[in-house]
Amino acid sequence: MRSIEGSMKRLKTDKLDVVFVHDISPDFYGDEWISKFDEARNGAFKALTDLRDEGVIKGWGIGVNTTEPIELLLGLEEVRPDICLSATQYTLLDHEKALEHVMPMAKEKGVGIVVGAPYSSGALLGGHSYNYGDIPQEVADQIKQLEEVAAKYDTTLKAAALQFSTAHPSVAAVIPGSTRPERIKNDLAGLKTPIPAEFWKELVEKNLISPLAPLPA
Repeated sequence: MRSIEGSMKRLKTDKLDVVFVHDISPDFYGDEWISKFDEARNGAFKALTDLRDEGVIKGWGIGVNTTEPIELLLGLEEVRPDICLSATQYTLLDHEKALEHVMPMAKEKGVGIVVGAPYSSGALLGGHSYNYGDIPQEVADQIKQLEEVAAKYDTTLKAAALQFSTAHPSVAAVIPGSTRPERIKNDLAGLKTPIPAEFWKELVEKNLISPLAPLPA
């Protein structure tokens, strides 16, 4: 409650659109993450539900880099989140685990998913980081194959990554992150870039993306 009060004071507003409980996840807390989740379950989740009922916030959820906490939250009966931020878990490189549980549960519950880090923290765009760490060799090989198919169809992995991450009906938004304003224009252009259906078909045939993933039209 103090955190939200402070945010509204700094933002000079009396209402917030979305509030996320951040990083109650195995990658931050290891085996202790369940106790942190229970702490939020008995405290923050209830407080945020009350604030939503009072009209102070429009919605709330959690923001994490793994799928398990979102699955756990969506399975609770006593609270109802509105939207969750899933970073690095629904990208061209990583999506099968999310497709198995999170996305179907989100669709069933009517909860929107915000996809964070659709470029796998830069790995898909020639960066040296993958999910906030070094790039394993098998992932580097996978990226090389993706680049070869993209070149064949005269498209870019930026456009493909953005369009893939936004194609699932449970996805409400994508936040790629930008260091300069012009990058945002590039992202918007990537969302609108025509990509031939043959490109996606070849990715499926080469097992580079799951055949269960909804594909861009």
